[in-house]
Amino acid sequence: MTKKELLNVLEARKPRSAWSKGVNNYAIDLIDGLELEEIPKDIKELERLLLNGAEDWSEYSWGGCALIYNGDIAEILCTPSELKATRNGERNPNKTESWLDVQARALHQAFRVIKIHLT
Repeated sequence: MTKKELLNVLEARKPRSAWSKGVNNYAIDLIDGLELEEIPKDIKELERLLLNGAEDWSEYSWGGCALIYNGDIAEILCTPSELKATRNGERNPNKTESWLDVQARALHQAFRVIKIHLT
């Protein structure tokens, strides 16, 4: 599959929730950032390329490879009521995670979305 074909598939998806829309946007951004035109058939190789040197999605997020500001991450992944409850990302999203942790989880799910469309 080519990069353009996969981007077309991802852009045609119609996720309903704010979270799913954000995950889909991350998937599009990850594929769009690839410098290859042909998507590798080996999923492990694809993940290695997408991680861009990071060990995992947490390191990718915390290493500044994606969004770095809490408010930006919250805006991508939250509903308006969740944004209000977190004061546009000023407050942590929950008791156990920071916004960068939540972003890492979303990036991991974005990779799973990509994987599903390649198999």
